[in-house]
Amino acid sequence: MRLLVSWLRDFVDATMPADELGRTLSMRGFELAGIEPAPDGTSVIDLEITANRPDCLSVIGLAREVATAFQLPVRQFSRDASPPPGIPNAATASGVPLRLAALEVGSNHERIRVTLEDPVLCPRYAAAVAEVTIGPSPAWLAGRLQAAGVRPINNIVDITNYVLLELGQPMHAFDLARLVGPEIRIRRARNGERVRTLDGMDRLLTPDMLVIADAKQPQALAGVMGGAESEVSSATRVIVFESANFDPKSVRITSRKIGLKTEAAARFERGADIGAPVMGIERACALLEAIGAGRAIGPVIDCYPSPFAPRRVPLRRARIARLLGKTVDDRLVERFLTGLGFTLAKNAEGWDVSVPSFRVDIAREADLIEEVARHDGYDKLPATFPALRNPPPPADARVERDRQVRQIMTAAGFTEAVTFSFVAADAAARFSDGAPPLPIAHPLSEKFASLRPSLLPGLLESLAYNRHREQHDVQLFEIGRRFSPKVGERRTVALVWTGTSAPAHWSGSQHAVDFFDVKGVVEGFCARMGTEPAIARATRSYLVDGRAAMAQIGSAELGTFGQLSPSVAAAADLPPQDEIYVAELDLDAIDAAAGPRQGVQPLPRFPSIVRDLSILVDDALPAAVVRGTIRSAAPKTLIDVREFDRYQGKGIPEGRVSLSLRLTFRSPERTLTDAEVQRAMDWIVAALMKEHKAVQR
Repeated sequence: MRLLVSWLRDFVDATMPADELGRTLSMRGFELAGIEPAPDGTSVIDLEITANRPDCLSVIGLAREVATAFQLPVRQFSRDASPPPGIPNAATASGVPLRLAALEVGSNHERIRVTLEDPVLCPRYAAAVAEVTIGPSPAWLAGRLQAAGVRPINNIVDITNYVLLELGQPMHAFDLARLVGPEIRIRRARNGERVRTLDGMDRLLTPDMLVIADAKQPQALAGVMGGAESEVSSATRVIVFESANFDPKSVRITSRKIGLKTEAAARFERGADIGAPVMGIERACALLEAIGAGRAIGPVIDCYPSPFAPRRVPLRRARIARLLGKTVDDRLVERFLTGLGFTLAKNAEGWDVSVPSFRVDIAREADLIEEVARHDGYDKLPATFPALRNPPPPADARVERDRQVRQIMTAAGFTEAVTFSFVAADAAARFSDGAPPLPIAHPLSEKFASLRPSLLPGLLESLAYNRHREQHDVQLFEIGRRFSPKVGERRTVALVWTGTSAPAHWSGSQHAVDFFDVKGVVEGFCARMGTEPAIARATRSYLVDGRAAMAQIGSAELGTFGQLSPSVAAAADLPPQDEIYVAELDLDAIDAAAGPRQGVQPLPRFPSIVRDLSILVDDALPAAVVRGTIRSAAPKTLIDVREFDRYQGKGIPEGRVSLSLRLTFRSPERTLTDAEVQRAMDWIVAALMKEHKAVQR
């Protein structure tokens, strides 16, 4: 919001320098973007207004803030055509009168018919007819608009923009002669309808959009932009001023669907003042007369089926003291809130506060306390801890699980990344394995058009960012949610890995990361999480065939891993020479498959016995299946099984492989005998011969 200081002084005698005004507003929650000189000799203060304060997207809204901060009165508008001199609201410091046209308010007009068909999406609609002479605006009006960043067009359009900036009430003017009927209908668009907006673009409409139509066709997109068919031109002689209040969600959806962001939409989608439409027309008509551009004809039509009832919010002294950690004097509370436009009724515990219609952000007691804190000064808040009256609820088990996941992955050499849950549609399609990706109804851009079916698209984008900056060895992981039309939301951990398997070291040569490196990370991760999955071959469209595998327990799939397909890597803008390995594991499935977590155990008191076993088995038999058979046949004293050699070649029959395993036995109660261990080995060999036709070497 670009605030012209001379315009601000129309409402409040703020004679202090612009830098002091800017600093004061920034201390009350408005980010100061800059101060620059204005052509009228004052300054323009550029402020960033937060989304919850649409009332401050106006001169009068910021004037209330300044007046409250400096304990100054705010000038009020007058409906007196010629107020006597010396009255504060008669004229402003700049000489521009704060006047509203004294117009009657009714429900009909002889020149135009207004029908409000959708009071949900448009709770209030006001209109007035005026005879006009089109021409340029006077220098003072055009200068104020230019200082605020608005290009002057003609006196009628400039008046609507002036009211928008001054009161925060968007307005529009129709050429009455170009309205069929003449009639205005506030209704939903019909399928297939189109409207050409003032920017010259043809817009295709859908039934969830609200339009302002005549008896034949849409003439404007409600709350967003007017239509070219009824645009005010040099030939216009009679206009219809529109001043309305539209549902914020409806305006936001329409604005995003058609990709059109306007000053009007920015105010309506945050929540405009439902009490301002008639005042907006009265101010516009007063300006019309003041600059000699025309006059209003007849009454203001005000379609207002459900008049606004002010919210009443209780405010307690004890609650203020508890939330702020300090007591605020009653007189200060009353001064702050009254200055900001609230009405207070005192009671034994504090106040009963009536919230004005322009403060759409105030819904509860804490909101009022924030207003008190803003104007009392955040710097005055003491550093205190709130009293705990109840023990805190136990933390969600998933929080501790995610913390453990981070520890495991960082210990394995990976760095955590955080990416968006929204991805481009083509990126989502590459990882959805044929299932249609879930589209976003109103995406911010095409880059964020779909919910991610996997965490890998975002990680690959981060990987590409690092590789383009000469980072050769990159290991990234992310914890987050993926979305699928089949299984819904699932929390997963994913990783990407390229470069060497370990940092350079004097003791040995490096090697490029390969399938078995990522397999080791997956198996180690699952073991730390309390599972021991089987590894089986998998087929995924985004992985290289033959270098893709899945981790599973029974029929439950825990995740997949392998080498990324070169075509997918190229689509992610990754160097063609890179071999990239990825993995994604379902944390919810791992939790469901995990056994009871083991606690701390004492160091073993008795020695272990190690036996090696070499067998011939089919070369297509997974080692995990062999391990499973061994564990099922062995007694509880078998504590570990590891493969240490695999051989195919001379002396080994075709289709067979020599697999060597190291078995470790130990009892927590006593020292095992050789006979006990040999008996266990005999059981294991017998089971392998029976299940897999194994031959002991």
